[in-house]
Amino acid sequence: MPAIRGPKSKSKTRRHTRDLDQIHADLSAPKHLQQYKNTKAAEDLPGLGEWYCTECAKWFESAPNLEAHERGKPHKRRVRQLREEPYTQKEAEAAVGLGTDNGKRAASAMEVVEEPAAGTEDVKAA
Repeated sequence: MPAIRGPKSKSKTRRHTRDLDQIHADLSAPKHLQQYKNTKAAEDLPGLGEWYCTECAKWFESAPNLEAHERGKPHKRRVRQLREEPYTQKEAEAAVGLGTDNGKRAASAMEVVEEPAAGTEDVKAA
């Protein structure tokens, strides 16, 4: 059984890759991808940063390793996830209920008309 460790050990920061919205930005704008690549020193990357999988945000040692990765299930799964368009900030806020609705509200849904009960009119008249 594994040892009980603190909450920091539960986050797998070593294997954390870029999020899907960041990869969407990389795919749509080469400038965004180049800015990310410029933050890494080529000497510190596998294969001197020559072979990079944009969809998975991973560097590889050689071209055959990259080709084998592209044929694999994790890469294909990530490509399938990237086919879906990411949610916009406006859609996320609307899902939580923070959207701005400046349209006119229906008056009939807001108003509750109280009608007097049938037996109360006779009591008042007597």
